[in-house]
Amino acid sequence: MAHADDGRVVFVAGALPGERVRARIDEQKAAFARAVTLEVLDASPHRIDPSCPASAAGAGCCDLSYVSAEYARELHAGVLADVLTRLGRFGPDDPAPAAPTVTALGPDADGWRVRTRLAVGADGAVGLRERGSSDLITTPCVAPVDGLLAGAAALGAVPGSELVLAMGSDGRRHAAQLSPVARPRRGGRRASAQRARHSAGRDRTTRVLEGDGAVTQTVGGHTWSIPVTGFWQAHRSAPATYAETVRRYVGAVDGLPAGLRVWDLYGGAGVLGAGLLDGALPVAHIDLVETDPGALAAAADALGDAPVTAHRGDSAAVIGGLSTPDVVIVDPPRRGAGAAVVAAIAAAQPRAVVHVGCDAAAFARDLRDYVTHGYRVTAWQGFDAFPRTRHMEAIALLESP
Repeated sequence: MAHADDGRVVFVAGALPGERVRARIDEQKAAFARAVTLEVLDASPHRIDPSCPASAAGAGCCDLSYVSAEYARELHAGVLADVLTRLGRFGPDDPAPAAPTVTALGPDADGWRVRTRLAVGADGAVGLRERGSSDLITTPCVAPVDGLLAGAAALGAVPGSELVLAMGSDGRRHAAQLSPVARPRRGGRRASAQRARHSAGRDRTTRVLEGDGAVTQTVGGHTWSIPVTGFWQAHRSAPATYAETVRRYVGAVDGLPAGLRVWDLYGGAGVLGAGLLDGALPVAHIDLVETDPGALAAAADALGDAPVTAHRGDSAAVIGGLSTPDVVIVDPPRRGAGAAVVAAIAAAQPRAVVHVGCDAAAFARDLRDYVTHGYRVTAWQGFDAFPRTRHMEAIALLESP
């Protein structure tokens, strides 16, 4: 961030703290402006040559590829601490741990992504979209694991479609084509056009181009079969690390009963809840809540012999009918769980909550909502889940008084 002569904050893309750069202002608002770096005059010692050729060519993938991986994690930790202070209102007077650090999920900042989505151009070429544009960048990104992108253009996806690639823990690659999105009619209000595009996106058909469309993923003692277009963590080490973190956090809570009853909210295929089953914790039953029928079907296959009951529906609507929990795992979408869901969880009076956040601001707001209901944060940790990008994930343990 920089400051203009009139005092406005200027968000400068491509610059690092402490640098002096020449930048071009691309967007101006009443309270702030956005700019892009044109030339670095005094470089930070943490600046490196761009490590991702696709990003250097303009693709919207590795937007921090010009920053050393170690310093990028320092920046992430600073952002997380900032939002926990400003939005979460955590400070010296709060009974919370020291500001969380952000740790790597593996030894390498490249070759970590096990699933990706590519656009298919009019000539059949595949690649990523240019930042802020629909133009195609065919230069490969460094994030995908070895073999994920190999021969992608030869798979035969039709122009205008999208190509979804996923690598299983068994080393098999699967590829599927998402049909082109129908163009909404021109005219009308912007909000109506956006809803039309969203609706058209939901109606897209899938055609398997390689593999059988079901990706094998093994975490701990369980194996899942996930549709190639279904959700799975992008980082190859994320599912195991997050499951182990949940297990460790719950294991550190004093006074839990012998037969744990667990809610696994926004639980997907049940990976985090299954992490508790893999440890020495005395789990009696898990209620898995998820809206995606494909994820629940995968959970049923992977956890068929486990004490897990699946509930299809939105967590806010379902949890009122569940048995009282001892522990709640919450892994909401990017917007966070929200005040209403947090209030419903607190009303059930679990002994502990393990909350996962993929957006730092939403994570901070959710944690503050728990605190207003009497819970306290006893542990938290950030993860560099998307190396060489601005994104991160975080997990917190909250306990009742």
